[in-house]
Amino acid sequence: AFKISSRPFENFRLWFIIISMRLLLRLFFSLFSNFVALLAAVYVVAGFQISGDYRNFLLAAAVLTLINAFIRPILKILFTPIIFLTFGLAALVVNAVMLYLLDKLLPNITITGILSLAYATLIITAVNLVINFAAKRTYK
Repeated sequence: AFKISSRPFENFRLWFIIISMRLLLRLFFSLFSNFVALLAAVYVVAGFQISGDYRNFLLAAAVLTLINAFIRPILKILFTPIIFLTFGLAALVVNAVMLYLLDKLLPNITITGILSLAYATLIITAVNLVINFAAKRTYK
């Protein structure tokens, strides 16, 4: 049973551990979701390729997870008025920028053309939405 201690820092440590575990679980789930989404994009989009074996897919998913965790929120805050005015369609542009950044950071990822980038962005966004929706419905 959870009991509130009279020592203030004991409760702080407990809450810090709980928040840290939630963050780690969210990052791990995002890694899995991005891995599946990248596999789907490589399979569906002809101009989107990840060379190598599954370790390169895992590396790409890990880098995309970190980009989405640290850079994407900053860009979404900066583009909030544009996202609002376009009824959320500009969020796809932010997602495309994240994928383009992933392409520039990792040499084993090849995106040929703006159309391949757009299709891959749509596939990755859709797969992540479906997986996140299914997980929220399952664990709610």
